[in-house]
Amino acid sequence: MCGVFGAVTLDGDAARIAAVGLFALQHRGQESAGLAASDGEQIMLYKDLGLVAQVLDERRLPSLPGQLAIAHCRYSTTGSTVWENAQPTLRLGPRRALAIGHNGNLVNTRELLERLPGGRSRLPASTDTELLTALLADEPAADTVDALVRVLPHVRGAYSLVVLDERRLVGVRDPHGYRPLVLGRLPAADGAAGSRDGPHADAGWVLASETAALDVVGAEHVRDVEPGEMVILEPGAAPRSVRFAPARPALCVFELIYFARPDSTMEGRNLYEVRRRMGMELAAEHPVEADLVMPVPDTGGPAAAGYAEASGLPYREGMYRNRYAGRTFIQPSQAMRHRGVTVKLNPLREVVRGRRLVVVDDSIVRGTTTRSIVGLLRRAGAAEVHVRISAPPIVHPCFYGIDTQIETELIAASQSVEGIRDFIGADSLGFLSIPGLLRALDLPPAGFCFACFDGRYPEPVPYDAARRKFVLEEAPAARG
Repeated sequence: MCGVFGAVTLDGDAARIAAVGLFALQHRGQESAGLAASDGEQIMLYKDLGLVAQVLDERRLPSLPGQLAIAHCRYSTTGSTVWENAQPTLRLGPRRALAIGHNGNLVNTRELLERLPGGRSRLPASTDTELLTALLADEPAADTVDALVRVLPHVRGAYSLVVLDERRLVGVRDPHGYRPLVLGRLPAADGAAGSRDGPHADAGWVLASETAALDVVGAEHVRDVEPGEMVILEPGAAPRSVRFAPARPALCVFELIYFARPDSTMEGRNLYEVRRRMGMELAAEHPVEADLVMPVPDTGGPAAAGYAEASGLPYREGMYRNRYAGRTFIQPSQAMRHRGVTVKLNPLREVVRGRRLVVVDDSIVRGTTTRSIVGLLRRAGAAEVHVRISAPPIVHPCFYGIDTQIETELIAASQSVEGIRDFIGADSLGFLSIPGLLRALDLPPAGFCFACFDGRYPEPVPYDAARRKFVLEEAPAARG
């Protein structure tokens, strides 16, 4: 997960644009937020634990002036949830100053640590992003772009990066493109003159994890940053592209199923429509006699609409979601996930009482959240609860940016569909098949990572990767 945003402008208000863009990416990480800005001479950073609106408020932004800015909201996959691990990272090295925001997870952290002179003692934080920042700051290269070209071939795993130095912003996407990154153009002010680089050079440019973040700042979606590509942005200049590795596309399919906002576009597809088609396929594969179809808010809405449309059953909202509660899936502990369900969701008793319900959600990971939801509906008087999931069972851990790095956290890794049904207490349970998912995507399967469903990892994963979330906390940190 994690959300990243970067902005290059001519008016010195890049931080405000980056903060607004990051707010649209809040769903991608709720543990911390931060922003780094450059005025052409120095990089300034502010970060803290908490939500974007809490951290990057009106009091902070005036202290972060400049034409360049990057912002990040965190969902931890390497390192604990502590202030030191909030991003962007910042390194003021003898060769260059760098700030980095990272969405993804590296799989060769131990190997990279061995390349850093001084090892763990050089790192004030325990994230793979901190390690990557240190390696880039130390690299004896002419500039930031050259440093990236030299270091990135040694880096394995998922990384969509926004990299900031005093004069430029660089967007980077790993050769597999596990995580999304898009380029957008800000509209020029009325009467603004174009530079020698073309009529759009003075408009400003942005990078974001999703197109929905471009929409909120009024930017036009130009294109995706390609796997294995760097896009270099500087004030008053057109973007430059540098390819540092051949593209081997393997976009995480869960981006389309769950992570990204339904109003975002990926691979040329509107995600609401993709998820609606998943629901239609689910209805064809797992029909059931029932009185109504209802979603688990907010993640099951599009698929539930598709299920209702294909099945001919009425669609109703059967639960109210507290809009101020976060996503239960990305809370950092199981205890918080369990409490989060009861805080977040409340059944509409008049809707569900005495009725046979088809309850549609996008996934079952550990099973505890779904079990709590079924229990809530039964206590509200539901006659039957039939659970339908618009994704295949998750039977393998993810090492590329989702915090499921061990099979024991995945109920489908040890239980059959019937065993899961019994655990969650549903009357019936149906998962969308991989062929059904592919039909809904209507895209070549070769461009996606399906490893959490079929165990086919696009990139080799070290045998002890499941224990690597706290790998950089095993050695003493820097002192002083």
